[in-house]
Amino acid sequence: MFMAVPTTLLRERFGFDAFRPGQEAVIDCLLDGRSAGAIFPTGSGKSLCYQLPSLLLPGLTLVISPLLALMKDQIDSLRAKGIQAERLDSSLEEDDYRRVTDDIRAGKVKLLFVAPERLSNERFLNLIRGQTISLLAVDEAHCISAWGHNFRPDYLKLADAARALKVERVLALTATATPQVAADMAMAFDIVPQDMTNTGFYRANLELRVTACRDAERPALLIEGIKARPAGATIVYVSLQRHAEDVAEQLRAAGFNAAAYHAGMASEKRVATQEAFMEGRTPIICATIAFGMGIDKSDIRYIYHYHMAKGYESYMQEIGRAGRDGAPSVCELFACPDDATTLENFVYGDTPDAMSLRGLLDELLCSGEEIDIALYDLSKRFDMRQLVVSTLLTRLELTGVIRSVGHYYGSIRFAPKHDGRTLLSQYPDNQAAFLKKIFTCCSKAKKWITLDMEQAEAATGQGRSVILRALESMEQKGHAELQLAGYRQRFERLQSAPDVDALTEEMAASFEVHEQMEIERIHRMLDYARGERCLTGNLLDYFGETIEDCGHCSICQGEAPGELPARKRADIDAGDLSGFEALVESNPTALGRPRQQARFLCGLSSPAVSAVRGLRGNLLFGRCAEVPFAEVLASRS
Repeated sequence: MFMAVPTTLLRERFGFDAFRPGQEAVIDCLLDGRSAGAIFPTGSGKSLCYQLPSLLLPGLTLVISPLLALMKDQIDSLRAKGIQAERLDSSLEEDDYRRVTDDIRAGKVKLLFVAPERLSNERFLNLIRGQTISLLAVDEAHCISAWGHNFRPDYLKLADAARALKVERVLALTATATPQVAADMAMAFDIVPQDMTNTGFYRANLELRVTACRDAERPALLIEGIKARPAGATIVYVSLQRHAEDVAEQLRAAGFNAAAYHAGMASEKRVATQEAFMEGRTPIICATIAFGMGIDKSDIRYIYHYHMAKGYESYMQEIGRAGRDGAPSVCELFACPDDATTLENFVYGDTPDAMSLRGLLDELLCSGEEIDIALYDLSKRFDMRQLVVSTLLTRLELTGVIRSVGHYYGSIRFAPKHDGRTLLSQYPDNQAAFLKKIFTCCSKAKKWITLDMEQAEAATGQGRSVILRALESMEQKGHAELQLAGYRQRFERLQSAPDVDALTEEMAASFEVHEQMEIERIHRMLDYARGERCLTGNLLDYFGETIEDCGHCSICQGEAPGELPARKRADIDAGDLSGFEALVESNPTALGRPRQQARFLCGLSSPAVSAVRGLRGNLLFGRCAEVPFAEVLASRS
């Protein structure tokens, strides 16, 4: 049916004469109506596998990405090719949001990019329900696997969402998947083994290097390395935001044109920094690990890991941003064991303490069969990051304790642009009568009218989705401004008398297993840095790919691995903690428990600490950042 058409489109719309390895097999599979998996190295053309089919398939192609804010380049590129691509996220201005939603309803959008949590959004589901979704493309699909390095609970719900929306086919995409993770992806999205295309991870143009060093030696090593090599686009990866600023300043002082990039910068500055790098005006970026995701720059010549990557998966993804044009590129890791302390502390800091875990489970499971929660509220009250709370809820679902029954907004209000009579006159009699019933269930302030949804359901005899669509119609027609807030989730308790003690132990054990997996990833990077075998082969073994010695890494070039210096062990008693007990006493909610105190002293923020104005700015925050978390925790217990 589609014979020869993809090749024509490839040339005429995308400007390529031939497919890259794996692309044609994946596209043919999708056009034949089957779901597919694409495990390609970073920069090997995964996005074409959904971009091209979107032009041949009817209806909408929905692209799920956890990196939505970084998709600007891809969307701009698609529009330049005449492909109607849009994104929906919280950063859109109201006018842009209305324009995009109107275009979706009108069937004008071919590619729509959304974050995974959007498929749990009541308003969004109302928008796309009934639309023909020919293809659901799931980027970073390794996030669905609990064995993966970046497990995200929202991903586990994507398969159910695809079935509920009657998606015709799914494309699961990733650049980093071990055999176990690939199997999880295939199982979740009903992809048969022969439709999982893995092109291998080997990149012959990447020269991998490891330089053993002490922390104090890194600035000079970086400056010497940049000076000794031909100029070229460079990313220097660091662990923390302050490191990005410090390293950029050191490079500028040495005469290089360098800039920092991290999440703590104002949005406008981040965008300007990214554009300057893309255009070659700023050749060196010192960045935390988010930089580079979703950025299509083919001529990055150098990747320096100023600090150690947190695991093989992260390292493979980050070095994969170099040399996408096929030209030789150097990826150098400064191997300093001191980095393990910072990386481990982040892992330990996310594990909830037993009291928080028990308190949250008590509240969820001992207050009736219907569970109605706000994630932000639970996160703040039980001092767990929202991702940790989401993971806990997902694990309770997977063990059959609770079941999700929907998501909704607790606050719905609108501001009419006309008086009631004029507004209702814009509708046929039956619709006007329905809106009039809704208006009787509202309370009016100066500008905003707030709806009592339960009262409206009783008055109209209709469900939330029908009422919400009626209000959205007013917004679409320009008759009112609509605001939805207070995002809440509903669950049903499936067990009449759950054993909370046993569940607390089970959930605590699952968090500990995850914690140990992440710690092992960190230690594996240390083993990589001290290993004596081919660096490329060592890395590829982990992903189930075997090669002969690559011949172009530092080991294969005859450079013996440097001996890693001993890991620095800061003494907790060496730091001045005077005043900390008084700080704990005055902030019992944020610092009352040992794990909370350990997180604070290690410089790890938490919802409870963030809620207290000025607490993160206290001089004691991060005072023990170089001390292993376990030692700090033991000292507070």
